[in-house]
Amino acid sequence: MGSQQNALHQLVSFILGASAAAVLLFFLTTASSGARFTGISSWANGTTALDAPALEASPAGEPVAPAHAEAKGAPAPEQDELERLLRAVADEDRTVIMTSVNEAWAAEDSLLDLFLESFRTGERISHFANHLLVVALDGGALERCRAVHPHCYLLPAAAGRNLSDEKVFMSKDYIDLVWSKVRLQQRILELGYNFLFTDVDILWFRNPFERMSVAAHMVTSSDFFFGDPFSPMNLPNTGFLYAKSSRRTVGAFEAWRRARESFPGKHEQQVLNEIKVELVSTRGLRIQFLDTDHNAGFCNNTGDFNTLYTMHANCCVGLGAKLHDLGNLLREWRAYRSMDEGERSRGPARWKVPGICIH
Repeated sequence: MGSQQNALHQLVSFILGASAAAVLLFFLTTASSGARFTGISSWANGTTALDAPALEASPAGEPVAPAHAEAKGAPAPEQDELERLLRAVADEDRTVIMTSVNEAWAAEDSLLDLFLESFRTGERISHFANHLLVVALDGGALERCRAVHPHCYLLPAAAGRNLSDEKVFMSKDYIDLVWSKVRLQQRILELGYNFLFTDVDILWFRNPFERMSVAAHMVTSSDFFFGDPFSPMNLPNTGFLYAKSSRRTVGAFEAWRRARESFPGKHEQQVLNEIKVELVSTRGLRIQFLDTDHNAGFCNNTGDFNTLYTMHANCCVGLGAKLHDLGNLLREWRAYRSMDEGERSRGPARWKVPGICIH
């Protein structure tokens, strides 16, 4: 009997020891894979079967290997270039930051220069520029981008189009341009990369990932924010848009692009506003809307550098007006950065220079 009890004790000790080792291995594995420069972990997002990394579909509709897995056959040159650049800029959790420019926005002393300068003058965000992909909408933009930034991509949809000038809001060229941006974003998700798209007329001051919920599949800035970050009553601004690569988000982007036919003449942000309730209710998409106290725009802003993370020159028409106001704002930000903590803590730190669009 004693020998049987001893054997039983040894068996129990072995099982407990093996279980503890397995638990330790699990936590070590998730801890190493969950870390990322953005602070948003795919493990913390509670990934489910519907939220798994995006899979390509075969012609019969059956899922096949992940799009970012090695595939047979030679890819198209532009596809190969896109994948090469994504590998170069992505962080360890396959997240890329991206913006887009035409020749007018990329010109010297234009929006691209202000945008890149905001990374250099922001609070501990200069490293984000290493993870930035600049999408050029014409050859002039590509040439200028390569002079100031190492990761530049010429959008294939821009071939044969004249997108080099400032495009008038809601013109046919503008509508085509923004929808080609959505198609590129969907392709990036299909390739297994997460992205944060930021319009080039957005200045970065602090790390915007700090304001994003790990529970969200998609995060968008707001033209107008009404208090609940997960309420579709908020009005989205897709000029600042994060999406996590998954079957769910790829399906949402497909539905978004299909909905264009139901709303002819509307740009992508207007169409998303039309279908956002359906995406949430029928597809289970969790959309977070960023508040305008931290991720502000000219439409609705906080007026306080102490709480500001990004500032978007929305509700402002014309390149000259955007450059004037964003340039003044960046100069005011540098003055704010030179203040000591005591000066900052005494109250709201507001910009003093009146603008053409911002007030």
